Amino acid sequence: MSDPGSDDWLGQVVEEIIEPDIPIVDAHHHLWSRGDQTYEIDELLADTESGHNVIKTVYMECGSCYRQEGPDHLRPVGETEFVLQQAGEAKKYDGARIAGLVAHADLRLGDEVAEVLEAHDEASNGLFRGIRHAGAWVEEPFPFGHSARDGAQDLYDQAGFRRGLRLLGQRGFTYDTYHYHNRNKDFAKLAAAVSDTQLVLDHFGTPVGVGPYANHRDEIFDIWTKDLVEIAKCDNVVAKIGGLAMPVNGFGWDLRSSPATSDEFVEAQRPYFLHAIECFGVERCMMESNFPVDRASLSYHVL
Repeated sequence: MSDPGSDDWLGQVVEEIIEPDIPIVDAHHHLWSRGDQTYEIDELLADTESGHNVIKTVYMECGSCYRQEGPDHLRPVGETEFVLQQAGEAKKYDGARIAGLVAHADLRLGDEVAEVLEAHDEASNGLFRGIRHAGAWVEEPFPFGHSARDGAQDLYDQAGFRRGLRLLGQRGFTYDTYHYHNRNKDFAKLAAAVSDTQLVLDHFGTPVGVGPYANHRDEIFDIWTKDLVEIAKCDNVVAKIGGLAMPVNGFGWDLRSSPATSDEFVEAQRPYFLHAIECFGVERCMMESNFPVDRASLSYHVL
C-alpha cells in the first residue's frame, strides 16, 4: 500500500473540479523540509495548480528553517527569510503567489517582543501579517504529534503573553492560535480581554478525536458548538474554516488504503462548517487548506 499523503496514494481518488474558475485565496498552508519529508514551493504549486483557480496563499508558521545561531528570541526570523525566498521562487511560474505570512514569536516576552516583530517585518519585504504562538495543550499525550507547544496550560492567562498580544494590535498585526477544543472557553476569555487585537481561530478550534478524546465525537461536538457561539460573540475574532482532516481530528482517513472522497469529507464535516458560518457569518470566515498536514487524508483538488 502507498503511504498516506503520497502522490500515489492521493492519486487513487480523482474528481471533477466544481466551478474551477472561482478565484481562491488559500488562507493557511505550510512549507517545510524535515528529513525525508519535503513540502516546498514546487510541491505547493503542484497542489494549487491541480484544478482550482488558486491565485494567492498565506503562509503559516510551522517551525521551518529557524536560524541556527544568534539570540533565541530572534531565531524564528529565519523562517520568514525562508518564506521570502520561497515566495520569490513562486514568481518564476504562473499560478498562486504567497501574498502574506504569519510568523512565530514568543509573546510571553510582553513588550520586549517588539524587537522580534520588527525583525520579521524587516525580513519579509512586506509579507509579514501577524504571529502565531500556539496554545495547544492536553493533559494526556496523544499517540502521535505534539500535545503541547510552548506549552503551559495557563498560557492564555499569563500577563506577559497578554501584553504581547496587545502590542500586536497596537502595531497593526494579527494573532493566530492553534489549540484543541479543550481550550476554546479559555480562548473566548482571552479574546474579550484583548479586544483591540485581531485574533484568528485556526482549524475551527480543533475538535480532537484521538487519544483520550477517541470515541466521544458527539459529546465533543456538543461542547464545541456551545464554545464556538461564545467565541463568535467577540467581534475581534475571525475563523479559519478548514484543517479538520488532520490525523488528530480522528476521522481516520489517514489510516486507510485510499484517501477520502469529497462526498465522504462533506458528510463528516458539513455540521462543523455550517455551524461556524452560522456563528461568525461569511464575512468573518476564511477557507484554509492546512496543507500539507491535511494531505494525510485527501488531495488538494478534492478538498
